[in-house]
Amino acid sequence: MKLNELKPASRRAPKRRGRGHSAGQGKTCGRGVKGQHARSGGYHKTGFEGGQMPIQRRLPKFGFKSRKARLTAELRLHELGKAGAETIDIVTLKAAGLIPAAATRVKVIASGEIDRPVRLRGIAVTPGARKAIEAAGGSIED
Repeated sequence: MKLNELKPASRRAPKRRGRGHSAGQGKTCGRGVKGQHARSGGYHKTGFEGGQMPIQRRLPKFGFKSRKARLTAELRLHELGKAGAETIDIVTLKAAGLIPAAATRVKVIASGEIDRPVRLRGIAVTPGARKAIEAAGGSIED
């Protein structure tokens, strides 16, 4: 058996429109009475909302720039050693010039290696970086 050979166990017969009331689809053929939908060829284009300004025209057509990206800095594992302190926090990193002055949040990612124990305070850490810091004898305070 192949996917293109699959067939349903039963199949509903198509509606026989315009074959009288006894067929269940007589006279108006299930289109109701009058209006755009009742006419042949009387339909609307995709996205038409009855004259209301469509969603694709209401939304702005330019890219998205996160405001948080300006305040967030990313730090690699091997850069922690350049801070030159036992306890590392945002102020220490700014003083060492490792993160921008405008940064209010920092996240350490697992890139590179760390060879000495450090204590992080108030800095977010990825799971891989957490494992590497703790393996080097360091700790993380939230």
